[in-house]
Amino acid sequence: MTTSLIWFGNNLRVHDNEALHLAAKANRLIALYCFDPRQFETDKFGFKKTERFRAKFLLETVQQLHENLKALNITLYVYQEKPEDVIPDLVRQFIIDAVFVQNEWTSEEKQTVQNVQNLLPKGTVLHKTFDQFLFHPDDIPFASPAQIPSIFTLFRKKCEKYSSVRQCFTLPKVFPIENQVDPNTKVPTLESLGFLDFKTDYRSAFPYKGGEENARMRIQHYFWDTKKLAYYKKTRNGLTGTDYSSKLSPWLANGSISARTIYWEIRRFEKEIKKNQDTYWLVFELIWRDYFKYISLKHGNDIFKLEGILHKKYDWHTIQDVKMAWINGETNDDFVNANMIELKQTGWMSNRGRQNVASFWSKHLQQDWRIGAAYFESMLIDYDVHSNWGNWMYNSGVGNDPRNRTFNTKRQADMYDPNKKFRSLWLQPTLF
Repeated sequence: MTTSLIWFGNNLRVHDNEALHLAAKANRLIALYCFDPRQFETDKFGFKKTERFRAKFLLETVQQLHENLKALNITLYVYQEKPEDVIPDLVRQFIIDAVFVQNEWTSEEKQTVQNVQNLLPKGTVLHKTFDQFLFHPDDIPFASPAQIPSIFTLFRKKCEKYSSVRQCFTLPKVFPIENQVDPNTKVPTLESLGFLDFKTDYRSAFPYKGGEENARMRIQHYFWDTKKLAYYKKTRNGLTGTDYSSKLSPWLANGSISARTIYWEIRRFEKEIKKNQDTYWLVFELIWRDYFKYISLKHGNDIFKLEGILHKKYDWHTIQDVKMAWINGETNDDFVNANMIELKQTGWMSNRGRQNVASFWSKHLQQDWRIGAAYFESMLIDYDVHSNWGNWMYNSGVGNDPRNRTFNTKRQADMYDPNKKFRSLWLQPTLF
C-alpha cells in the first residue's frame, strides 16, 4: 500500500491541482499546510512580510481547503511551524512514500523546499510540479529560461502562436472514510498569527473572503450573472466599486483558483455569450502574469536587487519622512494619497493606482524602489512574488519596460478620476 503527502503552498484548491491529482493516485493520502512563522516576521525594510489583510484572507482560504478536502476524506494537518520542522516527522509517522509539492524557484521558497528535502528519510521521493502557469514551461516556444524575451509583446505573440493551454485536472477521487484520521491540529486564528481581528472597510473595492468556493462564486458573478466580462477592457482601469475588474488576483495569488480554470471559463463564455476584445483582454492579463513568472525564473535573485534585471544604477534615496508620507497618504499629490490610503485601510489597490503610486515613489520621489515593493508585499491581499517585484522593476526603470516611462499622476487623475469620486471617497474624514 502506498501513502503520499500533499504539501500545500500557493495551490490551495482541490480543483485543477496537479500535485493533488498525482498524490491522490496513492492508496492513502494526507495533506499539510504550514503557516510558516518566517512569513510573519519583519523584513529588512521594517515591514511585516504578511500583514493582517492577506493573513485573514489566507486563514479563510485554508479553512475552506480543510472543508473541501474533508469531503474527499483527506485529512489536512495545519501547523504554525516551519515545514522542515514538521514534514520529516509526518513522513516517519505515516511511513510516507512520496511528498508532492508545487514547485517554487524564488529564493526563500526554494530554500524551504530544499530544507525539507535535506531532512526527508532515505527513500522518500519529493515530487515538484510546475502548476502556477497558464502556459506550462514544457509548452512554451523557448528552449530555456535564458531565451525568455526581455519584452512582453515578443513573449506574448510567440506563446499565442505556438503554445496552447492545457486542460484542467479533474477532481481527485473520494478516498475511503478510513483515510480520515484525527490530525489534532486546527487552523490558527488571526490573533495567534499576531493580529487583532478587524472588519472590512465599507469603502473597499475588494470586500470578499478567501477560499476556493468564494473564487468560483466570483467567476459565477463576474462572468455569468452580470456578464461584466464582456466589458472588462473598457472598465479595467476603474477605481471604485467591486466590478470594474475581475478581482480574481487574490485567489490566483494563493492558488485558490488556477489560471487554467479562468482561461477555460473565458473560452466557454466566448462560445456561449460573447467573444470580443474585452474577453481577450483578461487572457492578455493572465499572459502578463505568466510573463513575470518566467522573468523571475530567468533572472533569479536579480529581481530583488536594487539594480534590477537591467543592472542599472540610479541615485536612489531612503528618506524616512518621505517614506512615511507616501505610506500614510500625506504627499503633495492627492491622487497618490487616495490610493495609498485605500491600500492602508483595505489591503487593496487598483491596477491603475499601483502603477501611479509606484512611478511616483521611484521616479518622482526617487526612493529605493525595493522599499515600495516590500511595502506592497506586506499589505496587498493579492501579493504574488513574481508579479509584485516584476511590476515594481517595470515601473522603476530597472525591469521590462522598454520605454522607461514616468506616469504623470496629475494627468492620470484627470483621465481616470475626473469627478474626484475616488479621491473624495478616500480623502474625506470618516467616522467609521
